[in-house]
Amino acid sequence: MESAAEACGRPVLNHVRTESALPTPDADERAHSAALAASIRAEIAERGAIRFARYMELCLYAPGLGYYSAGRTKFGAAGDFTTAPELGSLFARSIARALAPTLRELGADADFVELGGGSGAFAVAALHELAALDAAPRRYRILEPSADLRERQRSRATQELPNELADRIDWIDRPPESDWRGVLFANEVVDALPATRFAILEGEVFEECVALDGERFVRVDRPADALVAAAVREVERSLDAPFADGYRSEILPQLPYWLQAVGGSLAAGAMLFVDYGYPRREFYLPQRSDGTLVCHYRHRAHADPLHWPGLEDITAFVDFSALAAAGVGAGFDLVGYAPQASFLLASGLPDLIAEANPASELEHLRLVAELKRLTLPGDMGERFQAIAFARGVEQVPAGLRASAHSRRL
Repeated sequence: MESAAEACGRPVLNHVRTESALPTPDADERAHSAALAASIRAEIAERGAIRFARYMELCLYAPGLGYYSAGRTKFGAAGDFTTAPELGSLFARSIARALAPTLRELGADADFVELGGGSGAFAVAALHELAALDAAPRRYRILEPSADLRERQRSRATQELPNELADRIDWIDRPPESDWRGVLFANEVVDALPATRFAILEGEVFEECVALDGERFVRVDRPADALVAAAVREVERSLDAPFADGYRSEILPQLPYWLQAVGGSLAAGAMLFVDYGYPRREFYLPQRSDGTLVCHYRHRAHADPLHWPGLEDITAFVDFSALAAAGVGAGFDLVGYAPQASFLLASGLPDLIAEANPASELEHLRLVAELKRLTLPGDMGERFQAIAFARGVEQVPAGLRASAHSRRL
């Protein structure tokens, strides 16, 4: 009798298992992962092999069990990775300075919407800076799916912001549906959208899915549906070359619909996204033949998304050319695109450093370390990129306006 993996299509060799290279979860974490794994197995047993994008969605967002839905610490030294806002206030303050002119132009009814608020560090630092710049929004709205993170964000805001600013924050379950004016910001959000994994096998487009071999998850390939196949062929046309046989990577066919959903009701204002990724011609380089998928567990990166589901972050780098096309397709003008270092340096970061008055040598060293991590090419400076869109406003993020890097898209 053939296995589910064999019935689904061509088996995919799993990445080498990484148990010996990763810290061992404690008993509670193992039980949590086992509960999510059992839920995923039940879905596969009922429906057959599931698309990798569905597996990633369950691992990250399954209610109460997914990585971003459960209560485990994710950010900072005690978590699995460190985001720019967790390093200190420089990142958020630079972003605030970039977006303040747009908020001031829109006036008293301007709102600030942040997708995924993390620990709340960004919101606290950004609101402090916006208030100092006379650009505090009417409402600071955080779209946060995790109830646990909402509570952490609320607690941090209450403790670290004056009441007048803390009271401006509210939490929303979905993007605004009515027309609104203001700015939308997302740091490391697009990389966490469930990614479709595709492969080219004998000239045809296949889609990677997850099946069962006994109790074990295995990755397998099956012929792609029309939507995925068309999206892959469109990428090939834009690159003026077909993918080589055996090439495997990621694509987000849902990206135009997602961007329309999160930003379509923004009647006037700007959208700014910061994430790690590449323009399309760099994203799909021939040598990047196994894609960009990466998992993070306790500050270790590995390539096995089937390892400890629910305990690790699963991400894929961002095709910024696709993001640019989605923004323009949603009716926005592309303001510009640049590596994070170039954007931050053009958005007030040097002034923030010049204005800093560290209280001690230790604080000075911490500030220098933060600056280096944000801007050095080997760290976040080049791996992370910024892209902005606008409509109905004159004042847009100056650090991206007419950026020479936009030609790379």
